Amino acid sequence: MIVRWAAHRSAERLARWRSAPALHPHGVLCSGTLAVADRTDAGWGVPWLDRPGSYRVTVRWSRALGLPRRLPDALGLAVRVEDADGPGTALDLLFTSSGSGRFGRHLPLPRPDALAGPYSSLLSYRVGDRERVLAAFPVHAPDARRGDARPALWQELARRPVRFELRAAAADEPWRTFASLSLEAVRTAPPTSTVSFDPYAHDLPGLRPTGRLRRLRDAAYAGSRRGRTGDEHDA
Repeated sequence: MIVRWAAHRSAERLARWRSAPALHPHGVLCSGTLAVADRTDAGWGVPWLDRPGSYRVTVRWSRALGLPRRLPDALGLAVRVEDADGPGTALDLLFTSSGSGRFGRHLPLPRPDALAGPYSSLLSYRVGDRERVLAAFPVHAPDARRGDARPALWQELARRPVRFELRAAAADEPWRTFASLSLEAVRTAPPTSTVSFDPYAHDLPGLRPTGRLRRLRDAAYAGSRRGRTGDEHDA
C-alpha cells in the first residue's frame, strides 16, 4: 500500500512539473502494419497468433525519462493493433529497450540508438498455456554496415520502412517469431496530444499480461494523469 502511494505521488509531482506524462513524456507517433504469418511449426494455442492476418497499427516510440538526446535512456515502443479481434477492438503491446538473454529480457537497458537492440515486454504474458516474454527485434537493412552511426528513428523512416520481428519465449525456450511489424510513416499529431496505451485493458483471449506489478503500474499512471489534468480518470 505504501509503495503504491509513493509511486502515485512521485508520478503526480513529476507530471505536474513537466506538464506531460511522468514517464515517456515525449514521443513520435508512427503508422504501420503488423502481419501474423501462416504458421509452419507448432501453434501457440492462441487464436489470434495461430491465424494469419494483417493489421494497421499505431506505434509510439519514446524515451522513458525524457533525458537529453545525447544521453542514453530507456526507450519505449508502444504498439496498438487496430481491430485485432474484430472491428472496434484493440491490442496494446508495450516494449522497453532491454537485453535478450534469460535475465536481461526482464531489465530495462538504456541506449542512445532506437535500433541498436531488442525491446521486450519485461514482464511475462500468458501465451496459451505458458508464461512467455514478448520482444521486438529490429531488422536492419541489407546495406546497413556494422559500426555505422544510425540515424534517429524518424530519420530512418524518411528513407525506408523500419521493421521489427515480434518474438516470444519462455525461460527454457529459444525466441520464436510470431509476427512482423513495419513502421511506414510518422503520424502528424499536435505536440500536446498523447495516446494512452494499456495492455491490461486491451488484450486478447489467450494473450494477456500477468498481474505482477499491475497495481504499482496503475498507481503510477493514475498519479501521472492527475499531475497533468487534475483528474485520475482522464486518459
